[in-house]
Amino acid sequence: MRPVRSSLAVLSLSVVLTVTTACGTLPRWPTVPGAVTAAEAAPLPARGPFVAAANPLAVAAGMAVLQRGGSAVDAAVAVQAVLGLVEPQSSGLGGGAFLMYFDAATGEVTAYDGRETAPASATARLFYEDGKPLGFGDAVLSGRSTGTPGVVAMLGLAQHDHGTLAWAGLFGDAEALARDGFIVSPRLAGFIAAPAGQARTGWADAYFTRPDGGRYGAGDRLRNPAYAETLVRIAAGGPQAFYRGPIAEGIAATVAEAPRPGDLTTADIAAYSPIERGALCRPYRIYVICVPPPPSSGVALLQLLAMAEQTPDIDQGPDSAAAWTAFAQLQRLMYADRNRYVGDPAFVGVPVAGLLDPAYVAGRAALAPGLNGAAAAGTPPGGIFRGADATAEPAGTSHVVIVDAAGNAVSMTTTVESVFGSGRMTGGFFLNNQLTDFSFEPTRPDGGPAANAVAAGKRPRSSMSPVIILDRQGRLVGALGSPGGSSILAYNAKALIATLDWNLPVQTAFDLPNLVAKGDGFGADTDRFAAALAADLAARGIALRPNASENSGLHGGLWRDGHWDGGADDRREGVVATADPASGR
Repeated sequence: MRPVRSSLAVLSLSVVLTVTTACGTLPRWPTVPGAVTAAEAAPLPARGPFVAAANPLAVAAGMAVLQRGGSAVDAAVAVQAVLGLVEPQSSGLGGGAFLMYFDAATGEVTAYDGRETAPASATARLFYEDGKPLGFGDAVLSGRSTGTPGVVAMLGLAQHDHGTLAWAGLFGDAEALARDGFIVSPRLAGFIAAPAGQARTGWADAYFTRPDGGRYGAGDRLRNPAYAETLVRIAAGGPQAFYRGPIAEGIAATVAEAPRPGDLTTADIAAYSPIERGALCRPYRIYVICVPPPPSSGVALLQLLAMAEQTPDIDQGPDSAAAWTAFAQLQRLMYADRNRYVGDPAFVGVPVAGLLDPAYVAGRAALAPGLNGAAAAGTPPGGIFRGADATAEPAGTSHVVIVDAAGNAVSMTTTVESVFGSGRMTGGFFLNNQLTDFSFEPTRPDGGPAANAVAAGKRPRSSMSPVIILDRQGRLVGALGSPGGSSILAYNAKALIATLDWNLPVQTAFDLPNLVAKGDGFGADTDRFAAALAADLAARGIALRPNASENSGLHGGLWRDGHWDGGADDRREGVVATADPASGR
């Protein structure tokens, strides 16, 4: 496990390119004329404890670490260890993550990249068989779908940089829950009961079948002693214990099993490198929004927000069909550009500055009112027009937000990709199917390359885009994020617009209907749109159909009037915990 540190350029309001430190130090943004000043917007520095995550047991573990004096990153390690046990359909030790970190003492924002990597043997036709691409379901269940897991190494690097407690002491709650058992939640039970797919592999059947032969259901106690032993090894040996020795050997052996064995080796696993990247930050209204750079698709989220500033209809609020119509059309433009240009920057040139260039953004936003059907990708400055993308991004992700007593903050999106990843288990945890996040088609018919084609050692493009929100003085205002496959970008954008533009309470904003516009359709939480609003949207050409994406799981909060306004998406089982009685949660 070899950490890599890199730097990134950040564009200021005056459109002057300045190079950040490896941790992404922000320039001091000028104040917008007539805007609320930073002192008025955030009179007291944001402080924890604050934890928002998708399962109450994970939130309790994070709060316990904070109450012992641990940092936000210390708590994130504990939260992830529990989530991998109690919510294995979404994330775990066998997956990857992006983590955004705000340092209250320095004002620096850092992006940690724990995305999985393809094995050294991988080629652009990894998912081809008999001269054509595999079906997606067959690819997911194959050994070829698993990349080297990155979340343990990434958390190890972040905790080395920003932890205050000993690494070995961060796994106790998860280990106890694994040994003694935890109560299966209704959401997990629903996925366990699936009649096919990853829940019905040999590995999953062995784990999810009770001694009496029945399937574990909601309210049952599920024990996982193998997971407890894995945590003991990682706690005692540090992150490297995951990447060398018995755990790594178990991963490689499981990947090599039928059907369709994969070629991930112990050498691939040992060579994994988490990356500390400079954060990608841009102004939005009176705020600054920070996201991870590629291979995260955070740049696309920033592009949509920049276009929203050029779109007055957005300001009409959540009851306006004009606002929702504009939001949908901007999504179409965003996704077209994201799908065309974003990939692993170590392999393809991603035109980050071009996609966010003010003139380019204004030109794209001007196209929105006249869109009829799918949008075409644009030609941003510096962009190399690449092949049409054929990437699928299914469900299986979670989001965590943590703030400690010093005001340091973590916003982390973490995943095993599909539900239960590849359906393969070792050491009590599921292995990811993250390599199916690559485009199965490496080229378009005329031979042009796809930005997200498979390559040895490459990280697949990700929609995960955890958000840190600052004021124009560089002070913490909030953090949020969501699972949702490729719809993550739509979910995060909805939450940001609803809280920052429409000034809604965070919980209200998260629970608003989702509207996802990719290609020529409009997926939506059709039951959450009022009948009159849905009819008005239909009259504008926005015919809502049920959302085919993974539903949202927004978690996070904003520091408002000296306390946390927190939210946990009512579509999931998450909760918010804070010592602040004014939060109301």
